[in-house]
Amino acid sequence: MRVSPAGRFGPAELRLALAAPRPAAGLTSEFHLVDGLRTHTRRSADPGTGTPPVVLVHGLAVSHRYLTPLAVALAATHPVYVPDLPGFGLTERPGEAYDVPRHADHLAAWLAAYRMPSVCLLGHSFGAEVVAALAARHPDAVRAVVLAGTTSDPTARSRRGQIGRWLVDTLLEAPLQAPILLRDVVDARPWRVFATLSHSVRNPVEADLVRIAAPTLVVTGTRDPVVPPSWRAQVGRLVPRARTVSVPGAAHNVATTAPAQVADAVRTLLAPTLTNR
Repeated sequence: MRVSPAGRFGPAELRLALAAPRPAAGLTSEFHLVDGLRTHTRRSADPGTGTPPVVLVHGLAVSHRYLTPLAVALAATHPVYVPDLPGFGLTERPGEAYDVPRHADHLAAWLAAYRMPSVCLLGHSFGAEVVAALAARHPDAVRAVVLAGTTSDPTARSRRGQIGRWLVDTLLEAPLQAPILLRDVVDARPWRVFATLSHSVRNPVEADLVRIAAPTLVVTGTRDPVVPPSWRAQVGRLVPRARTVSVPGAAHNVATTAPAQVADAVRTLLAPTLTNR
């Protein structure tokens, strides 16, 4: 698949994002019962390279769909898994919105269900909060961590502050992402999106960031209004073994609109862990 330049998202990416559960571009769908919920996962084939699996964790209001371009970009060198968190995408909807620790517990149970070796966890936006919580609580399950567009900046840690920044970001994003967002909000239900946002702004993410022991990459787009440079730098300082990367031209959805650049950064992060196996 030919991906678009950084900051763009074209018709090919849109078709791929909306394909599940049908196979597309080497990605297939699976459903497993995890902690009592029928959980959907979009995954690639194992390329046979012996490299660690990469697990992509989506953000608030969205699902596996907008991470599929990144999954395709990584699939040539790594087995890639993109689960839908409880209540989002094609995963069963529980009766309540999970907070960050409960999402992290579900993701830990998902890893156990797949019997994976230690993985590279990449979380975007709210998904970065979930990944940080999992890495802090289950360090043996994690080989490396990628925090892309981590929420939420303490200077705007309120529903109003985050919604305001997100509205600014919509003006900077590729317009063809809108159909995916609409589909994902319909699947999740607006009340769940709002309740999860409330959990996010009450989540003390700093307490988890300082406990991440794995090598970590902090990624943002240079045009990201949700994660300004000051917060990106603070995240990089809080995580003990972190380095930061900024992708020129990308806004908040850097994992969606700059998949080739993010995939290259992930491979660079994992290269030292492969030589030290």
